[in-house]
Amino acid sequence: MGDLTANISRSELKCKCGKCGFDTVDWETLEVVQDCADHFAEQLGVERVVVNVNSAARCLEYNRSIGSTDGSQHTKARAIDFTINDVKPADVYAYLCRKYPDRYGLGSYATFTHADSRSGPPARW
Repeated sequence: MGDLTANISRSELKCKCGKCGFDTVDWETLEVVQDCADHFAEQLGVERVVVNVNSAARCLEYNRSIGSTDGSQHTKARAIDFTINDVKPADVYAYLCRKYPDRYGLGSYATFTHADSRSGPPARW
C-alpha cells in the first residue's frame, strides 16, 4: 500500500545510488501512473494492482553511472519507469498513449514503461 497514492510510496521513488536521498517526483507524474494503475485494476476486476517502480528520481551522478543523459527527466524528478503485475508493458504503453495523446513523455521497453511529465511537446519512443 502506498503513502503518496494508493499504489506508490515515497520509498519507491528514491534514487538508487543509496547516498543522495533524492526521493521526489512531480505530482503530475504520480497521477499519470496512478491513473494507469486504477485503469488496469478496473479492467482486471481487482481492487488494486501491484505497481513496481523500477526507477524514479535519479541524482545526476547515478544517472550518469547507468549511461543516461544529463537531460533525463529522472534527474528533474519528473519520470517513473514502472511495471504493473499481470499487465504487459506494451499494454500499459498503449493505454497511456490513448489516454494522453498530446501530453507527456511515454516510452515502451520490453520489461517496463516510462512516463514523465516533461514541459513542452510530448515524446514517444
